[in-house]
Amino acid sequence: MSVVIWAAIIYAPPAEMFRVQSLARIVFFHVPCAMTATVLSIASAVFALIYLVKRNLDSDIKSKTSAELATIFWLLTTVTGAIFAKVEWGTYWNWDPKQTAIVLLILIYLAYFALRAAVPDQRKQAIVGAGYTLFAAATMPFLTYVLPNSTESLHPKGVITTSDGMDPTYKVIFWSSTAGFLAFAYWIYKVQTKLEILTRRLGAI
Repeated sequence: MSVVIWAAIIYAPPAEMFRVQSLARIVFFHVPCAMTATVLSIASAVFALIYLVKRNLDSDIKSKTSAELATIFWLLTTVTGAIFAKVEWGTYWNWDPKQTAIVLLILIYLAYFALRAAVPDQRKQAIVGAGYTLFAAATMPFLTYVLPNSTESLHPKGVITTSDGMDPTYKVIFWSSTAGFLAFAYWIYKVQTKLEILTRRLGAI
């Protein structure tokens, strides 16, 4: 991550397509945050499904931890996007479809934590949480990809998915940043799940 930060600030050249050319460097942080949040949202749903099948509380902890981290990275995506919007489009908030959709997704995940907190029994909390997590995961691709891409958006399209959308130097830094964000999120996930599993087991003694 330190190398990525150095490369983003020092090594990557300014991009001519932006009004403020140096602003292009935010793509190394904004998009990897969104991709990491997407992976975590999927992981949360997978562990929720595993819990519903096997009824192992460790799977519930893994699902909840993934949802917590997904929410954090969706928030980081929104903040970095707002910084870009202020510099490039003149205001932090433009009611762009992608901005609005991600805020709706964040609210869905915040409701998930409120729902869990309202159920005191661990087993019932895990069942309700797992069911809601599957609902949240089902809305995620619609809100973050289908809806924004089917309407007019200020966000540029094809920058990552097309072969000529990004300079080769940018591609190297971008995918390195994505790998770094994913590894960082996985490390936090491992630490947090181990801590919560240990705490739950000690509380059961």
